[in-house]
Amino acid sequence: MSNETQANSASDESNSGDRLVRAGVLVFFVGALATLVTVAPLFLHTTPFPPVAYAVCMLMGVGFLIAGVGVVRSVRSDRGAA
Repeated sequence: MSNETQANSASDESNSGDRLVRAGVLVFFVGALATLVTVAPLFLHTTPFPPVAYAVCMLMGVGFLIAGVGVVRSVRSDRGAA
């Protein structure tokens, strides 16, 4: 495999890692917003949301995991390029 081909391959993996980080951040913020929305009725003394709404809050953890995988993928591709 030539050096140019290896560089393109590493660049593609780095780009996919960057995209995973961006997607993870987006999913994390959706989960954070869902957390704020589902916790608000507890402080406002209104009727709480159904349990399904609390499941959406788990997107925070999922987004964090996706972003972590993207970071690891970027680091591995950068390390392989060096």
